Amino acid sequence: MKVYGVFGNGSKVNQVVIAVLINLPVFVYGASIGWLSPMSLLLQSDQSPSGVPLSDAVISWIAAVPYLVCIFFDFIMAVISDRLGRKVALIFISVANATSWILLLVSTETWALILARALIGIPMAGAMVTCPMYTKEISDDSIRGSLGCLVIMFQTIGNLFLYVIGDMLSYRTILWICLAVPIAHVIVFVPMPESPSYLVKKGKTKAAVAALAWLKCKSETDNEILEELDLIIKEQKNDEMTSSNFLLKTLVTDKLLSRAFTIAMAVTLAREVCGAIPVLNFAGEIFSSASEGSTVIFSPNQQAMVLGAVQVVGAVLASSVVEKAGRKPLLFLTSLISGLSMCALATWFLLRDYQIYAPTWIPLLTLCLCIFCDASGLQPVSMVLTGEIVSYKYRSTVMAATMSVSSVADFLQMLAFKPLANMIGIHVAFYFFGIICILMAVYVIIQIPETKGRTLEDIHKDLSKGIVRVDKEAKKSVQTAL
Repeated sequence: MKVYGVFGNGSKVNQVVIAVLINLPVFVYGASIGWLSPMSLLLQSDQSPSGVPLSDAVISWIAAVPYLVCIFFDFIMAVISDRLGRKVALIFISVANATSWILLLVSTETWALILARALIGIPMAGAMVTCPMYTKEISDDSIRGSLGCLVIMFQTIGNLFLYVIGDMLSYRTILWICLAVPIAHVIVFVPMPESPSYLVKKGKTKAAVAALAWLKCKSETDNEILEELDLIIKEQKNDEMTSSNFLLKTLVTDKLLSRAFTIAMAVTLAREVCGAIPVLNFAGEIFSSASEGSTVIFSPNQQAMVLGAVQVVGAVLASSVVEKAGRKPLLFLTSLISGLSMCALATWFLLRDYQIYAPTWIPLLTLCLCIFCDASGLQPVSMVLTGEIVSYKYRSTVMAATMSVSSVADFLQMLAFKPLANMIGIHVAFYFFGIICILMAVYVIIQIPETKGRTLEDIHKDLSKGIVRVDKEAKKSVQTAL
């Protein structure tokens, strides 16, 4: 029987189907992040489900605690993905998602709210560690970038989904809807294949061939399937030639891997410290503050919905153009525009503090630009790039290490954003975010290679050239000094 059925020999439809299912838990994670924007206004109001309005300190902990948990689960999810498989790890993510929503349904006590949000740290880690790896390993090179961008698209759609229903439906109805999605995902995903790279690593060659055949809609005896299998085996044999079993140590001591790791860390940190995280979590409050004394048409929640819609458009655009425009131009342009928009927003708030009132549409416009750039370049390209510049053996370790550092940054942002904004002015935070983005744009030009449609071997040749050039310059400097 032909494995490709009605879709035709060589169709990529199965890769698209499984990539969508891989990223469904990311949709739920995105909804969890978006949940806080409308719910923080509700929880701090007289109509709070908790019975009493929650303080700024409690809301800050509710916002920050997922990132604290994520710091540890970045590595735990990497271990689960490597030892038990990408598929098992993905199902575990959905179970954690479901448990969080169940806890919110069971209790509205402060401890329950914080614990439920703490559980979101698990899918948060999985969304940024397991899902990108899994997607990369089931994708052809020709669509690797587009499918890799789905992680951000689903996250942004989840954000927007919660912004919309958060403004329309009751507190408990929202929770029931969000609980249904991870339960459905577990049921649907069970028949899906495991990553071929993982199967090869575990010595399950026949299962890997079957998975490749299903993914590529080809016969198991097709030459392309066998060639792809040989490439996977070759990559993993090259990994085994590394003498050290302590992967983090190798990432620092090996010059090639160290450069790849540095690039991955830089793009990840820039993605997380561009201002999007506090904006998405506190969108309603930011717009509420910006709308004081003005006659805006939309409520804070409705303005947050506009922000969410712009974010989705940006993510869809990224998935559409990343294979045409390339990683490097897209990352540079979005970093620069995001930085300039953040600086413009900071200036708007600073002028208002001095009783100089600029047009009231500036906050909405600049935040939309920032979120659009974040969703169309900073987030998806950094995720795709990190998966492309390291081999199978180091992929989960690099993902976990970069995400753990970024989780620390996110935790500190969530915990400190509101108190610091009240203490020293919100404009200081936005100037900081803007400068980070502009520095990232400069870094892209100087350090980051193009990876679009290229094999790992070709990408590493580019990285090696940079290392050789740096070594020659260092030797020249030493000789000159002597």
